[in-house]
Amino acid sequence: MAGAAAPRVLLGVSGGIAAYKACEVIRRLREGGADVTVVPTSSALKFVGAPTFEALSGHPVSSEVWDGVAEVRHVSLGQTADLVLVAPATADLIARVAAGRANDLLTASLLMARCPIVFAPAMHTEMWQHPATVANVSTLRQRGIVVLDPAVGRLTGADSGPGRLPDPDEIARTALQVLRRGVSTPDLAGRHVVVSAGGTREPLDPVRFLGNRSSGRQGYAIARAAAARGASVTLVAANVNLPDPAGVHVVPVGTAAELREAVMAAAAGADAVVMAAAVADFRPATVATNKVKKHTGQVPQLLLEQTDDVLQLLVAARQPGQVVVGFAAETGDADHSWLDLGREKLARKQCDLLVVNEVGDKIGFESDDNAAVILARSGAQTPVPFGPKDDLAHTLLDALASEFVNSKGH
Repeated sequence: MAGAAAPRVLLGVSGGIAAYKACEVIRRLREGGADVTVVPTSSALKFVGAPTFEALSGHPVSSEVWDGVAEVRHVSLGQTADLVLVAPATADLIARVAAGRANDLLTASLLMARCPIVFAPAMHTEMWQHPATVANVSTLRQRGIVVLDPAVGRLTGADSGPGRLPDPDEIARTALQVLRRGVSTPDLAGRHVVVSAGGTREPLDPVRFLGNRSSGRQGYAIARAAAARGASVTLVAANVNLPDPAGVHVVPVGTAAELREAVMAAAAGADAVVMAAAVADFRPATVATNKVKKHTGQVPQLLLEQTDDVLQLLVAARQPGQVVVGFAAETGDADHSWLDLGREKLARKQCDLLVVNEVGDKIGFESDDNAAVILARSGAQTPVPFGPKDDLAHTLLDALASEFVNSKGH
């Protein structure tokens, strides 16, 4: 964003206990290069005072349409925003926006906004699951607003369940992705996308396992990008130590067998399945009940057996219109380049898209950056230059959106 005017983000804060987390969202947005103006509701100011928001954002704060009347702020704030993010969004605010109310500065600004809008709800589980809230959220999504599903976890008091505000850093990352794309209508709205990420671990004994170097960063980037584009996302995560992407349902798994069960279950009825996880090709034929001891002087012989080919199972069970995406991390060999091996894998697996990347130093596994070539069954080939994994994620989702358009089932 260097060299250009900072994009203008209007951060709405409604009156829930999670309002204090908006302070961290402001900081992350500003670190991402955004100019942030905070518009809280009057209830939000009972949780966090205006001076705090003003100090963090660098702009005056008000919840009333009667403040700064000469500037017509209830019109200008929404008109001039490049993105509106509401975090947290309470059940009351969601209801008012769904009904088209404009009884304070935030709701009036939302009616004026023609830029992308993102809501990060936070409320008790019963409120989130109430038919009125479900209907209101559906209304907002139909209007092109990205409404992130809340996280599952500890709520106010002893309650726990869906309704927790997602991690503030993840909210900001998602919002900045929406901002940079600059597209008002989320192109994956109404779609269910399943993503697998991380690396499976196959136990040898109670303390040892066969594994791989996958960190899960690429799969998480894809899940985050899909949520930012309006999709309902299920993320099957194998041994990943990363914060949950905002608005994404995460299913933790350990072994290849667990990943197979979780992915196949989530894939039923899904519009797309992206197999970004590094799934073990082999596992020990037997698992020792007790830790194998070194002091015996005997070196154990390891007998391996093949695991199920999850990508092949997905292709075999593919429903009409469903798009299946595979990943291939290749190194090449004496007779073939890494891209040649990717093309062979696409022909063999018959998935719709295959992301092929050459594994090397600071690329692919355990890295924030990646480079790849996206191959399509149609013969199309899209090279993705070296850069952040978020960039590869969006290029892949562009190809996925094109597959939806070309699919006879949709």
